[in-house]
Amino acid sequence: MSGKMGKYFLAIVPDEQTCEKVTLLKEQLRESFGLKYALRSPPHITLKMPFVHNEKKEGELIKALQVYIVKEDAFPLTVRGVGSFGNRVAFLKVKYPPELKLFQQGLTTFFKRNLKKNLELSDTNYHPHLTVAFKDFKKGQFSDVMEFVKQAGIKESLLIHQVSLLKKVDGRWLRIADFKLIN
Repeated sequence: MSGKMGKYFLAIVPDEQTCEKVTLLKEQLRESFGLKYALRSPPHITLKMPFVHNEKKEGELIKALQVYIVKEDAFPLTVRGVGSFGNRVAFLKVKYPPELKLFQQGLTTFFKRNLKKNLELSDTNYHPHLTVAFKDFKKGQFSDVMEFVKQAGIKESLLIHQVSLLKKVDGRWLRIADFKLIN
């Protein structure tokens, strides 16, 4: 009696204004450099790397996350500067307070203990960032892309008051649940 397995991840999806700026940048990267993979998900800062879960138990997953996250406090963070992982990922840097690190560590423990999900290396070696391009770079264009992202000059100060669960549907990541933090 095994159900269909779905792919999910937990993330901070910034406010609408920030999402619009970042999505516009991703669209400009598609037009200027042919980069489109990053457009398959809304702008986000990953909290829990993608994991598989039985779709029949999606409701239970959402309830469990709700019960856990509802006790957590809102926190500030700043998006400023650009960075990369090798020459495969271009991102906006996230300067974050200790609260985010503690929140992410708590979530990692919760996923392992309560949801029996394996830890990924990136769950334990947390480096929050907002990806604008990944994987589909053509040879020799990485430094031009980095310069383009730097020139965009996106700087945002945010108060994070919700976390979202995303699910892969037809090759795209969609928000399926939002969890409010204590303001």
